[in-house]
Amino acid sequence: MFASYLIGLREGLEATLVVSVLVAFLVKSDRKDKLPQVWTGVGAAVALSVGFGALLTFTAANLGHTGQELFDAITSLLAVVFVTWMIFWMRRAARALSGELRGKLSEALEMGSFAVVVMAFLAVAREGLETAILFFASVQGATASPDPLIGISLGLLTSVLLGWGLYRSAVKINLTKFFTWTGLLLILVAAGIFKYGVHDLQEANLLPGLSTYAFDISSVLPPTSWYGALLSGMLNITPQPSVAEVIAWVCYLVPTLFFFLRDSRVKTTPTPASSAV
Repeated sequence: MFASYLIGLREGLEATLVVSVLVAFLVKSDRKDKLPQVWTGVGAAVALSVGFGALLTFTAANLGHTGQELFDAITSLLAVVFVTWMIFWMRRAARALSGELRGKLSEALEMGSFAVVVMAFLAVAREGLETAILFFASVQGATASPDPLIGISLGLLTSVLLGWGLYRSAVKINLTKFFTWTGLLLILVAAGIFKYGVHDLQEANLLPGLSTYAFDISSVLPPTSWYGALLSGMLNITPQPSVAEVIAWVCYLVPTLFFFLRDSRVKTTPTPASSAV
């Protein structure tokens, strides 16, 4: 549930910030007549994202065992690629994001209402599709329960409330620190998704070593315990992983954390105006 909440919060806040920039630009430019076009584009992007998530779920549910394991593995690996790219891209582009969006919206306004709809749709659809595939991949190792859906719903609701507060200047948060800490947590989540993707490849008989375990700590971390379920649901840490799963987890986590933390150290400290909204 926490992993799903984090995904909804992080991705939702990115989408909310995009929408708030577009709305604020139109309001300040005295172009409120174009707000319906923005909301139409946003609504279409949300519908596409929900439909994409439903398609992933439907496809996985109607495949045979081997096909389902392969499908889950592919979506898990794609989710890791997307979330890793998103984390590092946001660190580089966050400062210039507002100006870039305003520039694109200005061009769309000159082209007409349909261009505004398309621009808003594309701005939000990327975040929505990433959220759908990342959420789908993150819950594959979870037991059947409504917790992941509750978690992502609460995360999205929190992001909307934060976005509204930022837009109304009622909330002041350091976005640099926010994206740094959530980025660190998402790297841990992505490492677990990558590990689970390797497990699925083993289940599909595309990788050997499914029964070659690296260790067994079931006595210390019982899978039926609350803390065992918590670690499994959040970070996909299991008491009896295969050697390949452990290697995959380490090979993703160590270099990704290294480059992420190195970028954090080499960046200059932002001014309050650029780091807080």
